[in-house]
Amino acid sequence: MRTVQYIPRATEKAYVAQTKNVYIFFVPQAASKQEIAKKISEEFKVTVIDVRTATRKGKQTRYSKGKHAYPGITYRRDHKVAYITLKDGDKIPVFEEVKEEVKEDKKADKKAIKEEKAEKKAAKKAAKEEKETK
Repeated sequence: MRTVQYIPRATEKAYVAQTKNVYIFFVPQAASKQEIAKKISEEFKVTVIDVRTATRKGKQTRYSKGKHAYPGITYRRDHKVAYITLKDGDKIPVFEEVKEEVKEDKKADKKAIKEEKAEKKAAKKAAKEEKETK
């Protein structure tokens, strides 16, 4: 089997599909459904029930070779997308990890801000008490 990457799509449509236990991946053009199912089940240790694929044609783009040259048309690369349905209870942790990291970062930031405010308040209180004692 070839060593190629299966890239998960991080889009709104992909997040909505996750609620239905469907994950969306970019896959190589030459990959068959059986290869895709085998690779995903080995890599993420999940049970694949169904694989649907779609080939998205590359968009047409214009280009020019100079001021007086006739502009030409070329095409972007085609992409093959796989919609992978997993067994109930199985999850691919690619998207959950990102969410958890963001939550942890926000909690740490809030805690640091609270500590800074408490330090400032204590410093003001100490300065005020020094003024009153003088």
